[in-house]
Amino acid sequence: MMKRIVILALTPAVLWTGTIPAQEVGSPNDQARFLAGLSVTAGPLAGLDDAEHRNGMEQAWSDVESRQLAEIRMWAPLQLGTVYASTDPLFYFYSGPDFLYANAFFPNASTYVLCGKEPVGVLPDVTKLAGGRRVSALRGLRNALESSLKFSFFITADMKNDLSNTALSGTLPVLYVYLARMGCWLSSVELGGLNADGVWVQEDPKTKGAKLIFEGALGRPQTLYYFTTDLSNWGIADRPEFMTFCAQLGLGNGLVKSASYLMHLSEFSKSRDFLLGHVNTLVQDDSGIPYQYFKWEDWVVGCHGSYLGPISLFKEKYQRDLAAAFDAQAAMPLPFGIGYRWRKNESCLMVATSLRSVPKAIPVSVR
Repeated sequence: MMKRIVILALTPAVLWTGTIPAQEVGSPNDQARFLAGLSVTAGPLAGLDDAEHRNGMEQAWSDVESRQLAEIRMWAPLQLGTVYASTDPLFYFYSGPDFLYANAFFPNASTYVLCGKEPVGVLPDVTKLAGGRRVSALRGLRNALESSLKFSFFITADMKNDLSNTALSGTLPVLYVYLARMGCWLSSVELGGLNADGVWVQEDPKTKGAKLIFEGALGRPQTLYYFTTDLSNWGIADRPEFMTFCAQLGLGNGLVKSASYLMHLSEFSKSRDFLLGHVNTLVQDDSGIPYQYFKWEDWVVGCHGSYLGPISLFKEKYQRDLAAAFDAQAAMPLPFGIGYRWRKNESCLMVATSLRSVPKAIPVSVR
């Protein structure tokens, strides 16, 4: 299921930026496979093994695969239609390092843009971890992944604790695991970020990030960006380069889930307005953009699953108009759980299609 990684793609061989040659640490793809609990058959990582980590990852992955991912793979092509095969960029705001669901719903995107407040961290290097240090770091990684694999969302405070005080720090180890487990071959990784003009740079970025090049199931290069950024209105005003970067990618598609209902607030209107103006199709649960902003003259919104309202933590975000829409449409079934109401038959998704993306009929002249 896997394939290859570089930090600067100068040759087909794998290069690891820094002072340690790639042949001494293993390729990033090998690093990703090891962190994901998958076999590494050559190079310096081939001799390493951690049965507890391998078995734990295999059990967790088998569960999420049968319970959710297999169901999404059947649901998405039918309900998203041509969008499922789209190579347009995917904007996944408030995502953290959740490449898992970005790739499950939109496996063919040419570019994935993920972001969160969690730091990127350092390039993972398992070869530097020996004995108890490696056991502890791998356990921290499994703990950080636990809520995402069980419930479909990260518990930010837990992930911060699990990955901040370990040699496997930041979001990169999580991204590595999900890339490897989703059958991707990691071929290039750069640390850097965006300059004031919203251009990717490796030196002195204003907004820090990581750029990962990989090959998915279709065997063609795809790009994953993760940025550490604040999407509040004041955060965007202070660091506008992230939105500039996104705008330069043109129209794309969007995904929002488990987003703490932030875009219900006026303080997060800029990120909300960006998505409304820059996506052709948006897949989201009720924690994303409020239903009232999808004006009937601009959007067609399909309802899937059951809208039971927010969990008690966000009970004030109940949307009466969304409940009415689910009732009026006789919402289509959703065969998997997702979001804060993660149990099957309790979740909801909306598929909002912008009418600007619908082909217009060609006028026929009548004589």
